Amino acid sequence: MSMSFMNFWNGNSLFGSNSGSANLYSLFSERNAIKNGTYKKLLKSYYGSLESGSDSTSSSSRRRGTNNILDKILEEKKYPTVSKKTQEANSNLTSGINSLKSSVSTLQSEKTYEDTENGSTAAEKVVSAMKSYVNNYNNVVTAAKSSTLSSKTAYVANMMSSTSKFEKELGEIGVMLKKDGTLQLNESKLKEADLSKVQKLFSPDNIQSYGSTIASRVKFAGNTTNTTTDKTNNNTSTDTKKPTSSSAAALKADGEALASADLYAKVKDKDGNETGEYNVAKILSTAKSFVNNYNNMFDKAESSSNSGVLSNLSYIRERTANNTKALKEFGISVDKKGRLSLDEDTFKKADMSKVQDFFKNYGSYVASTASRVDYYMNTKANAASGYTSKASYNIPSASDYNSFI
Repeated sequence: MSMSFMNFWNGNSLFGSNSGSANLYSLFSERNAIKNGTYKKLLKSYYGSLESGSDSTSSSSRRRGTNNILDKILEEKKYPTVSKKTQEANSNLTSGINSLKSSVSTLQSEKTYEDTENGSTAAEKVVSAMKSYVNNYNNVVTAAKSSTLSSKTAYVANMMSSTSKFEKELGEIGVMLKKDGTLQLNESKLKEADLSKVQKLFSPDNIQSYGSTIASRVKFAGNTTNTTTDKTNNNTSTDTKKPTSSSAAALKADGEALASADLYAKVKDKDGNETGEYNVAKILSTAKSFVNNYNNMFDKAESSSNSGVLSNLSYIRERTANNTKALKEFGISVDKKGRLSLDEDTFKKADMSKVQDFFKNYGSYVASTASRVDYYMNTKANAASGYTSKASYNIPSASDYNSFI
């Protein structure tokens, strides 16, 4: 299904506007000002003040009149009036995220897939839980379309992208993805579905499962605060989370080093002759740094509201999960949260030629993707303005990255 978040434009907001895309926000602010007549009124007032001035009107008084009008324009742009509809959408989004979090948790619980003694069957419990999930999911998506809480809507965008990726699997259990991004439940099909399929789809033990991905996005959406200024109450709240990009840049360097042939150059003796031995200590040191920076990057960046960051983290997480067996051979384990740990003894005993072959591809991939994490951390390109349901970007500066992904 080809579906872009640009289709969700309703004339009021584009999945948020306050962070990451100042130019787009400026354009949309001006668009709304023109649409609601603000500019027309101000310009009429401006020209009216000029025309009403007699020959005796001094240039200084005309300048004061002009400045007053400009001040009003700047005031309107700086403190845009938040409509009652937008305030309601912001409130519904915040409460809806909490409800959705609870629904996902229920579908991840083992108890949901067990018959209750003298009570509901597992099938009945799953249908009830899925109905709740679909309803709460749709409420969040609907609220996000009119919300100005950009840090939260960025996660909603990422959540919808994940749903799009699992469209086929969801369809097999009766959950259909509609063109507007909402879900529709076919209860009859769900009742006929194998419950083990539903449980696997929402498994909390698999970091790549649909349920784990949605739970992660909803969790961070619920934890974010936003910079939202309301002219009606002159109240400003600020999102103070500014993830550092240093760990991503460091991981990029480690990945490149592990992929480089130079790291695996054979040790030479005092006469300059190759001994046929690898510098295991040097390779191990680089691998330890890689693991450390890998974990640090995820620890710091997972709470980001930037969809470019989140999307590229998911690519790295997926590539790592797909290579769990190969990594384990070298003493690198992946836990349930997707974090790495290194057993130095196992690594030292590993065949370094195999380590080199493996990291030539894996290390290069992690390095290139970490560089994009670093890029988005620095540029703060916001998902609200550039993220599509197929995990690509509409923003011009990201065009080079789509083909790379």
